[in-house]
Amino acid sequence: MKIGSQSDLVSSLKEAFSNVTVFTDTFSGIRLRKYQCKAAEAIVSSVIHQEGRSFVVMFPRQSGKNELQAQIETYLLMLFSQSGGEIVKISPTWKPQSLNAMRRLESTLRRNIITKDLWQKESGYIYRIGEARMLFLSGAPESNIVGATASLLLEVDEAQDVLISKYERDIAPMAASRNSTRVFWGTAWTADTLLARELVAARKYEQESFQSGNLAQQCTFCIDADIVSAEVPAYGLFVQEQVRKLGRQHPMIRTQYFCEEFKGEKQLFHEERIQSMLGHHPPQSVPQPADWIVILIDVAGADESSTKHTESPEPVARRDSTAITICNISYANESSEFSQENSILPIWSVLQRILWTNVPLSEQYERLKEMISSWDPRRIMIDATGIGAGLSSFLIRITGASRVIPFTFSAASKSKLGWDFLAIIDSGRWKEYKASSEKIGTDQSALQTLFFHQLRSCQSEILPGPARLMRWGAAEGARDPISGEAVHDDLVFSAALAACLDHDLISEPFETFIIPGSDPLKDLDKGF
Repeated sequence: MKIGSQSDLVSSLKEAFSNVTVFTDTFSGIRLRKYQCKAAEAIVSSVIHQEGRSFVVMFPRQSGKNELQAQIETYLLMLFSQSGGEIVKISPTWKPQSLNAMRRLESTLRRNIITKDLWQKESGYIYRIGEARMLFLSGAPESNIVGATASLLLEVDEAQDVLISKYERDIAPMAASRNSTRVFWGTAWTADTLLARELVAARKYEQESFQSGNLAQQCTFCIDADIVSAEVPAYGLFVQEQVRKLGRQHPMIRTQYFCEEFKGEKQLFHEERIQSMLGHHPPQSVPQPADWIVILIDVAGADESSTKHTESPEPVARRDSTAITICNISYANESSEFSQENSILPIWSVLQRILWTNVPLSEQYERLKEMISSWDPRRIMIDATGIGAGLSSFLIRITGASRVIPFTFSAASKSKLGWDFLAIIDSGRWKEYKASSEKIGTDQSALQTLFFHQLRSCQSEILPGPARLMRWGAAEGARDPISGEAVHDDLVFSAALAACLDHDLISEPFETFIIPGSDPLKDLDKGF
């Protein structure tokens, strides 16, 4: 800001205080991006002129949504410091989301040369400059937040994770008395979220205003990773890496980066996804010298008194079976689509499947001992839930803890397993064998057919809330429409156990095969 005479100073200050983008640039040293400026100016205009508009802002992850919020909040607190008013910001959870939002505002207030010595904090969750206040509250279902009034602005952050019932009952009334401006921030998710509902309403308002000839302000600001990348090339590189890890069609990539609503497909493994799993290598009955073998075991118990054991792949009436998937891990060469300057992603090639139905655990012990001796696996992933705990302990005793990785099923771990298995598939890194007419090929072809049948039977349900918990698997009580027998998912969960190890197999040189890995789903939540 160039300042000459005192009148120049007054003029410059007036200009800075009259526009949120100039204020941010001048006093915080932050130049907002074009897509941020449009949303900021529209929101601030509605607050200043008491227009009571409802805005929906959908930005990709890590594209500056949280920075934009803090700059708007700082500007409004300063602007209304004399006349007074209240901003209320709702986050889906108190810890960590509300606490993170408070830290961002504090950082912005301290950085701004006008506000750094003016702001005060009250009661642990209220920020004040003069007569203007901002309250941070949790929108969790159990939170008690009735009574707050958002006379200036009501913000709902990560609105896709706030229950509609909670919003209608406790949050919406906060803006009612003044018909205050409302902003719903977030990223795309499913059609039944609060954010999706408000987006439909805002777009309808925009369309009706346009048709009636009114020059109404834009109410929806929905951008994707391509728009951000045009202004921030480094962001484009970051997103490319996420797409490489998870696949462009992975629900997290579609929603978190490309603003594409997840339809919440009930059939988790649709035909396009299954077709992408097909490979060209043959099945194997023994390992080859260069193979890097992983054995994946989904454990089921048996009636110990039974003398009838079967390994038939046919979908006959049966209990859940112990399902085993044997894979070879390989790395694509430098010229392949999987190659990356800093890392190479593992490719999972299925070599053989085994299904033990109603086999006593004592016999499973012996068979696994023989299998391990034959295949010499580098890693064994095993379901250690319930009865599997004993089998897991046995394997650790005979092979060592460094080779055996137990997995315990819970609602959270099963959900993560599903998301991560999709990442392997959608990034093109799960390769099924191509069965042949030889005996091993015929047997494996039947098991692969059963595996695909189980995949097609898997249903998914996304639970509301920020945890993104996914229930998935064969539906309880589901029956095969042809045979009438119960549908199982043991082969699917055996394969899915690959996702527990996949993160640790991202490697540079093959010699340092196992290195500490990062969780790509955590990457998606940076700046959440």
